[in-house]
Amino acid sequence: MATLIKGGTVVGPTGSHRADVLVDGEKIVAVLDPSYPVTVEHTIDASGKYVIPGGIDAHTHMELPFGGTAASDTFETGTRAAAWGGTTTIIDFAVQRTGEVVQDGLAAWHRKADGNCHIDYAFHMILGGVDADALKAMDQLVGDEGITSFKLFMAYPGVFYSDDGQILRAMQTARDNGAMIMMHAENGIAIDVLVQQALARGETDPINHGLTRPAALEAEATNRAIALASVASDCPLYIVHLSASKALEAVAEARDAGRNVFAETCPQYLYLTLEDQLGAPGFEGAKWVCSTPLRSKHESHQRDLWKGLRSNDLAVVSTDHCPFCFKDQKELGLGDFSKIPNGIGGVEHRVDLLYQGVVDGQLSLERWVETIATTPARMFGLYPQKGIVAPGSDADLVIYDPNGRTRISAETHHMNMDHSAYEGYEIAGHVDTVMSRGEVIVADGTYHGRKGHGRYLKRGLSSYLV
Repeated sequence: MATLIKGGTVVGPTGSHRADVLVDGEKIVAVLDPSYPVTVEHTIDASGKYVIPGGIDAHTHMELPFGGTAASDTFETGTRAAAWGGTTTIIDFAVQRTGEVVQDGLAAWHRKADGNCHIDYAFHMILGGVDADALKAMDQLVGDEGITSFKLFMAYPGVFYSDDGQILRAMQTARDNGAMIMMHAENGIAIDVLVQQALARGETDPINHGLTRPAALEAEATNRAIALASVASDCPLYIVHLSASKALEAVAEARDAGRNVFAETCPQYLYLTLEDQLGAPGFEGAKWVCSTPLRSKHESHQRDLWKGLRSNDLAVVSTDHCPFCFKDQKELGLGDFSKIPNGIGGVEHRVDLLYQGVVDGQLSLERWVETIATTPARMFGLYPQKGIVAPGSDADLVIYDPNGRTRISAETHHMNMDHSAYEGYEIAGHVDTVMSRGEVIVADGTYHGRKGHGRYLKRGLSSYLV
């Protein structure tokens, strides 16, 4: 059935214009001047609203085992919540731990997701044990499985940590096969020393999670990752969940030199702070324990991150969605902040929170769309199938009402969490209608999607490299 989305303003990375969007089956077939006569079976009125490509959250962790528990959103609940918030594609992380076979880890994640997703999905691959077999597996995953990005950790010794030699070998392999290396850039060896020292002093409250992961150790690791990528013949490097000004300076310097160095940030680093959230009274701050941690409001981090988004030194906004309930999960760290499961839930709110940046004058409309949809698609080999309102692209579309309002609360969100990191936030905009591959899955405040609609996406190589 053909559908015409009529009367809206189509927003893309290069501009905004009044246009009608014709959808037939799963694809966009035309973007038309509003005066062009079209007869279709079904029309959606988008008057006074924006028509944008469905959001792509390039960093989620559904069902991730962590710290003796697992992320509380399954692929079913998490992708449904994403759809409510205008995200129509996620890229989650399959996991290989030290001693495990890479392909076995990928197969485990396919089993979790297959038949359960409400929206389309893809995978990055976490390499927790870089050895000769893992390096061979990288080539196989790029060639056969459509997995073209690999995440390494400079943090979490004994769990995911890779040393500099392992990182260099993985980067050299990625440089040869065209893949992107994603890096959790924190000096985990030094952080572990600070954590043990804090606990020995009896400093056990959640705020110490942030105090023992100082911005200097994020900047140091970011610089080191950039240097290693240079030695690996400018291997494409993507810094995940960047939160600190000095780390951003390192990325900006590399980009100014023409390097293939990219970074994302997350809404929590744009809006939340060490003092106001992580430092909440008692154990309440556990709700906001994530890594990298929230940064101090008395420093320039948030101002610099917004500037980085405007200048494209920060290319993407993802969520690092890794939710844990406060009761029974975050409470595992009562009396020992190092045992609090790391993660914040936000996959439902990213599109809205970044739109608030438009309202506040931090971003243009076009940059909003670029950071939440177009650049993630280009960065991770999904463009132009995803991320753009154009003929031939998948009909993943969001009608966004700038005159609507959204109040964020645990009482109304759809994520499987007993609290909200953004409780009480008021957004000056609202997701009105969401379409996934031509099917309306959210409309008129009602959910119409279904488990199993989402398909696995084999990704190509990045089309964002310089």
